[in-house]
Amino acid sequence: MSEPFLLIERDGPVVIATLNRPDDRNAISETTHSEEIADFCGKVTRDRSVRAVVLTGAGKAFCAGGNIKHMREKTGMFAGSPFQQRNSYRTGIQLIPTALYDLEVPVIAAVNGPAIGAGLDLACMCDVRIASEKALFAESFVKLGLVPGDGGAWLLPRIIGMARASLLTLTGDTINAARALEYGLVAEVVSPEQVLPRAIEIARSIAANPGHATRMAKRLLREGQDMKLAPLLELSAAYQALAHHTDDHHEAVAAFIEKRAPEFGDK
Repeated sequence: MSEPFLLIERDGPVVIATLNRPDDRNAISETTHSEEIADFCGKVTRDRSVRAVVLTGAGKAFCAGGNIKHMREKTGMFAGSPFQQRNSYRTGIQLIPTALYDLEVPVIAAVNGPAIGAGLDLACMCDVRIASEKALFAESFVKLGLVPGDGGAWLLPRIIGMARASLLTLTGDTINAARALEYGLVAEVVSPEQVLPRAIEIARSIAANPGHATRMAKRLLREGQDMKLAPLLELSAAYQALAHHTDDHHEAVAAFIEKRAPEFGDK
C-alpha cells in the first residue's frame, strides 16, 4: 500500500498537513490525491478541537500542479474522452477548492518552494500565505495550452486584483517571492528555514483564540466576497448572537476583566 499523499501531524490545536510526493514535486494528478485533501477538510471541520491548519509541501516544492508526464501519456485524471476528462476534473481536483472553501478552520500555506499552476491555485485556496525566499509562483496553464481548471480564475483576481491576475493568467509567466509580496499574493516572505516555523507561529496565534470565533469570522470573510452589505450584516448579526452565548466568549470576557490568561474549552 502506497504512502498517503497527505501527511498529518498534530501540535495541540494546530494541524500540519504536508503534501507528500517530493519526487513528483507534490503534483496533484490522481483522483485519490484530491479525495485525501477533501476528506481531510471534512474531518478537520468536524473536529472542534482543531483551531488552525498549516499546509506545506515535502521536499523543495510546494506543489507543481498537475503531472505533465501523465498529461503526455493521457493517464490518471487526464485519460479518456472529453466527457470522461470533464468528469475527472469535476470529481477529482475540483473537490479541493470546494472542500477548502467550506473548511471553517483557518488555513495557512507555508509555500516552501515553487507553487505552479494548480499549486498556485491551491495556495490561493488558503487564508494566509507565507512564502520562502526561494518560492516561485505561476498561473502557468496557458503555457501548456490549458486553462485554470480548478477555480484559479475565481480565486486569483480576488486576492491580487483583476489586472495582475489577468497578467499572470494570460502570460503564464513565473514571479518570485518578492514580486508575490508586492502583488499581495503572500503576506510575508521569510528565509527558507523559517517558512514552516513562521506559518506555525501564525497558526498558534490564531489557535490562541476561541475556535468558534475564528471559524465564524472566516466564514464571514468568505461569504462577504459575494454578498451585498445588507445580507452580510444579517449573517454577521446571527453569528454574533451565537457567539455571545458560548462558554468561550464568557471566559474571554472574564479573563480580560480579571487580567489573566483565558482557558478555552471549545464550548
